[in-house]
Amino acid sequence: MRLYHNPRCSKSRQAHAILTARGIEFEDYRYLEVGISKEDIGILSNLPNVVRTNEKEFQNSKDDLADAKIVAKLLLSTPKLLQRPILVSNHEAVIGRPPDLITKLLP
Repeated sequence: MRLYHNPRCSKSRQAHAILTARGIEFEDYRYLEVGISKEDIGILSNLPNVVRTNEKEFQNSKDDLADAKIVAKLLLSTPKLLQRPILVSNHEAVIGRPPDLITKLLP
């Protein structure tokens, strides 16, 4: 189980706290420091609304966000555009907005 986590984000901290409070073992994945895992890019690029379109890096973009290949390229080149938090488990992923949504993937 991997949590795409930005400790500066309150929603991300809340998701982290949910996992910790439940005693769930997970990887605290700091994607802004290490980038997006190539292992997860296929799953992430197919999530609806996974790109943070309000970021200045995306503002003038004409990219087609319905195309998973384009989304994958965007996320790999600019990890800051990844929505957060995201929990990945068993080839599934969920965006934790609100943070309680991550519980869908918990055992």
